[in-house]
Amino acid sequence: MSFQSNLSIPTEFREYDKDDIRTQYAALCYRVVRDKTQVLLITSRGTKRWIVPKGWPMAKKAPHEAALQEAKEEGGVIGRASAKPLGTYSYMKVLSNGDEVPCIGLLFPVRVRLLRAEYPEARERKRKWFSLKKAAKKVDEPELARMIRDFDPRQLR
Repeated sequence: MSFQSNLSIPTEFREYDKDDIRTQYAALCYRVVRDKTQVLLITSRGTKRWIVPKGWPMAKKAPHEAALQEAKEEGGVIGRASAKPLGTYSYMKVLSNGDEVPCIGLLFPVRVRLLRAEYPEARERKRKWFSLKKAAKKVDEPELARMIRDFDPRQLR
Protein backbone atom coordinates (compact mmCIF):
# COMPACT_ATOMS: atom_id res chain seq x y z
CA MET A 1 0.00 0.00 0.00
CA SER A 2 1.39 3.42 -0.93
CA PHE A 3 1.84 6.39 1.36
CA GLN A 4 -0.74 8.32 -0.66
CA SER A 5 -3.46 5.72 -0.32
CA ASN A 6 -3.36 6.27 3.46
CA LEU A 7 -4.00 10.01 3.12
CA SER A 8 -7.36 11.68 2.98
CA ILE A 9 -6.54 14.64 0.76
CA PRO A 10 -9.25 16.98 -0.46
CA THR A 11 -9.30 17.43 -4.24
CA GLU A 12 -11.68 20.37 -4.30
CA PHE A 13 -12.10 23.54 -2.30
CA ARG A 14 -14.55 23.89 0.53
CA GLU A 15 -15.25 26.65 3.00
CA TYR A 16 -12.40 26.93 5.51
CA ASP A 17 -12.15 28.56 8.86
CA LYS A 18 -9.15 30.87 9.15
CA ASP A 19 -7.35 28.41 11.42
CA ASP A 20 -7.99 25.29 9.31
CA ILE A 21 -4.83 23.71 7.98
CA ARG A 22 -4.83 23.58 4.19
CA THR A 23 -2.90 21.24 1.90
CA GLN A 24 -0.80 22.30 -1.05
CA TYR A 25 1.19 20.11 -3.43
CA ALA A 26 4.80 21.14 -3.95
CA ALA A 27 7.47 20.20 -6.49
CA LEU A 28 11.13 19.66 -5.68
CA CYS A 29 12.43 20.25 -9.21
CA TYR A 30 15.88 18.76 -9.70
CA ARG A 31 18.50 17.79 -12.25
CA VAL A 32 21.83 15.97 -12.01
CA VAL A 33 24.85 17.63 -13.64
CA ARG A 34 28.22 15.86 -13.46
CA ASP A 35 26.97 13.69 -10.57
CA LYS A 36 25.87 16.78 -8.59
CA THR A 37 22.19 17.29 -7.82
CA GLN A 38 20.81 20.77 -8.38
CA VAL A 39 17.43 22.14 -7.28
CA LEU A 40 15.37 24.75 -9.10
CA LEU A 41 13.93 27.42 -6.83
CA ILE A 42 11.56 30.18 -7.88
CA THR A 43 10.68 33.45 -6.23
CA SER A 44 7.31 34.04 -4.63
CA ARG A 45 5.18 36.66 -6.34
CA GLY A 46 4.69 38.85 -3.27
CA THR A 47 7.80 38.81 -1.11
CA LYS A 48 10.23 37.53 -3.78
CA ARG A 49 11.72 34.99 -1.38
CA TRP A 50 13.01 31.66 -2.72
CA ILE A 51 10.45 28.83 -2.68
CA VAL A 52 9.55 25.62 -4.49
CA PRO A 53 6.58 25.63 -6.89
CA LYS A 54 3.36 24.67 -5.13
CA GLY A 55 -0.37 25.03 -5.36
CA TRP A 56 -3.80 23.86 -4.31
CA PRO A 57 -5.31 20.45 -5.05
CA MET A 58 -6.78 20.18 -8.55
CA ALA A 59 -9.92 18.27 -9.46
CA LYS A 60 -9.18 15.14 -11.50
CA LYS A 61 -5.41 15.37 -10.92
CA ALA A 62 -3.43 13.17 -8.58
CA PRO A 63 -1.32 15.11 -6.04
CA HIS A 64 1.96 14.54 -7.91
CA GLU A 65 0.30 15.64 -11.17
CA ALA A 66 -0.90 18.84 -9.51
CA ALA A 67 2.65 19.51 -8.23
CA LEU A 68 4.01 19.02 -11.77
CA GLN A 69 1.35 21.37 -13.16
CA GLU A 70 2.41 24.05 -10.67
CA ALA A 71 6.06 23.56 -11.66
CA LYS A 72 5.07 24.09 -15.32
CA GLU A 73 3.07 27.24 -14.59
CA GLU A 74 5.39 28.82 -12.02
CA GLY A 75 8.78 27.72 -13.35
CA GLY A 76 8.39 26.55 -16.95
CA VAL A 77 9.37 23.00 -15.97
CA ILE A 78 8.97 20.06 -18.33
CA GLY A 79 9.68 16.84 -16.51
CA ARG A 80 8.37 13.84 -14.64
CA ALA A 81 6.97 13.81 -11.11
CA SER A 82 7.29 10.85 -8.80
CA ALA A 83 4.00 9.69 -7.29
CA LYS A 84 5.71 9.05 -3.95
CA PRO A 85 6.16 12.22 -1.84
CA LEU A 86 9.40 13.00 -0.04
CA GLY A 87 7.52 14.29 2.98
CA THR A 88 5.65 17.27 4.33
CA TYR A 89 6.52 20.72 5.61
CA SER A 90 4.51 23.44 7.29
CA TYR A 91 4.30 27.15 6.54
CA MET A 92 2.01 30.15 6.72
CA LYS A 93 0.53 31.29 3.42
CA VAL A 94 -0.63 34.84 2.81
CA LEU A 95 -3.88 34.81 0.86
CA SER A 96 -4.91 37.48 -1.65
CA ASN A 97 -7.14 39.10 1.01
CA GLY A 98 -4.12 39.45 3.35
CA ASP A 99 -5.09 36.65 5.73
CA GLU A 100 -2.34 34.27 6.82
CA VAL A 101 -3.39 30.62 6.92
CA PRO A 102 -1.55 27.50 8.08
CA CYS A 103 -0.58 25.10 5.29
CA ILE A 104 1.03 21.72 4.89
CA GLY A 105 3.04 21.18 1.72
CA LEU A 106 3.29 17.64 0.38
CA LEU A 107 6.61 17.61 -1.52
CA PHE A 108 7.04 15.54 -4.70
CA PRO A 109 10.34 15.11 -6.56
CA VAL A 110 10.21 16.29 -10.19
CA ARG A 111 13.06 15.36 -12.53
CA VAL A 112 13.45 18.27 -14.93
CA ARG A 113 14.06 17.47 -18.60
CA LEU A 114 13.99 21.07 -19.80
CA LEU A 115 12.88 24.57 -18.89
CA ARG A 116 10.64 26.58 -21.19
CA ALA A 117 11.74 30.13 -21.95
CA GLU A 118 8.09 31.22 -21.92
CA TYR A 119 5.62 30.07 -19.30
CA PRO A 120 2.53 31.56 -17.62
CA GLU A 121 4.25 33.21 -14.63
CA ALA A 122 7.59 34.12 -16.26
CA ARG A 123 7.05 37.85 -15.79
CA GLU A 124 6.10 37.43 -12.13
CA ARG A 125 8.90 35.17 -10.88
CA LYS A 126 12.62 34.49 -11.16
CA ARG A 127 14.02 30.99 -11.23
CA LYS A 128 17.51 29.71 -10.48
CA TRP A 129 19.38 26.43 -10.05
CA PHE A 130 21.12 25.87 -6.70
CA SER A 131 23.19 23.11 -5.13
CA LEU A 132 21.32 21.16 -2.47
CA LYS A 133 23.24 22.92 0.30
CA LYS A 134 22.62 26.43 -1.09
CA ALA A 135 18.96 25.73 -1.88
CA ALA A 136 18.40 24.51 1.68
CA LYS A 137 19.83 27.80 2.98
CA LYS A 138 17.66 29.90 0.65
CA VAL A 139 14.25 28.58 1.75
CA ASP A 140 12.62 29.81 4.97
CA GLU A 141 10.87 26.61 6.09
CA PRO A 142 13.13 24.38 8.25
CA GLU A 143 11.38 21.12 7.30
CA LEU A 144 11.65 21.95 3.59
CA ALA A 145 15.31 22.87 4.03
CA ARG A 146 15.99 19.50 5.67
CA MET A 147 14.27 17.58 2.84
CA ILE A 148 16.27 19.54 0.25
CA ARG A 149 19.57 19.04 2.09
CA ASP A 150 18.92 15.28 2.48
CA PHE A 151 17.57 14.72 -1.04
CA ASP A 152 19.26 11.95 -3.03
CA PRO A 153 17.66 11.14 -6.38
CA ARG A 154 19.35 7.70 -6.37
CA GLN A 155 16.98 6.71 -3.56
CA LEU A 156 13.99 7.20 -5.88
CA ARG A 157 14.74 4.09 -7.91
